[in-house]
Amino acid sequence: MRRRALATLLALAAPAAASEPAMLRPHALLEGDTLRLSDLFENAPDTVIAAAPQPGRRMVLETQNLLNIARRHGLAWRPLTAADRIVVERPGRPVPRPEIEAVLRDELARQGIEAETEIELPGLVPPMIPAGSWFQLAIEGASVEQPGARFQATLVVLADGMATQRLRLAGRAVTTVPVVVATRRLALGEIVGRNDARLLRMRAERVRPGHAQQLEQVVGQELRRPMAVDQGFAVVDLGPLSIVLKNALVTLLLESPGISLTAQGRALEAAARGASVPVMNLASRSIVEGVAVAPGRVRVAMGTIPMAAR
Repeated sequence: MRRRALATLLALAAPAAASEPAMLRPHALLEGDTLRLSDLFENAPDTVIAAAPQPGRRMVLETQNLLNIARRHGLAWRPLTAADRIVVERPGRPVPRPEIEAVLRDELARQGIEAETEIELPGLVPPMIPAGSWFQLAIEGASVEQPGARFQATLVVLADGMATQRLRLAGRAVTTVPVVVATRRLALGEIVGRNDARLLRMRAERVRPGHAQQLEQVVGQELRRPMAVDQGFAVVDLGPLSIVLKNALVTLLLESPGISLTAQGRALEAAARGASVPVMNLASRSIVEGVAVAPGRVRVAMGTIPMAAR
């Protein structure tokens, strides 16, 4: 008796499950490269019905589209309103532009273009790949035209979950040179420290002659002009450390065999060791030219000013 009752219940339950209506999902977010019936409807089988949109793309299925799909696959679904629709979306991410430039730069280097070049790719829209997928890039058919280093090439994109993509590239390889730039704002007269400067590659066409191209040319030097962040150091704007400061009191020295005279003066310019500097004699108010020989000490020639004996 119990077996007969159980068989009756199973027989009644089977048609009910088979006739359970499908429900339209509010949104379809795809991870793979196929669209399945179960992506659109609840209580639907995992039957593949179409290819998924390209990564980063979406499509909209309107009411009539959904009715046609349901009928074709024998699905018990009817729209609740004439506005029933579903958005089918496949997440994606663009291939990072720096990685495109890197693989292209490597290929151009094999054709004689300097490795440290700046790549111009006007109008490039990086191809999309599935979100989170592994990918690999390659270059095919690269050619370079001289002069001007203009190139053409084909970018090949391999990624999990999508067909191989090929994208035509065209642009220019621009020569760059190293330039030492300031890492912070620097004032007139500051001594450039190791952390105050860094090397940056810039387009050669934008770099004026005379810019420092090695850190050793800059570090430990005194600034002859203020500097802004990322401004390049010009060699003429750098000099050795001043041992005589502008407007500072200095001792004027006149030394010759058997004579040693001194006087007080005020330096009118800053000067490094061995450099010429104009100084005002505070006693006579006359201006003489001397040579900075030590911190705060300037040597002058015999007969230039009256001196007080030491």
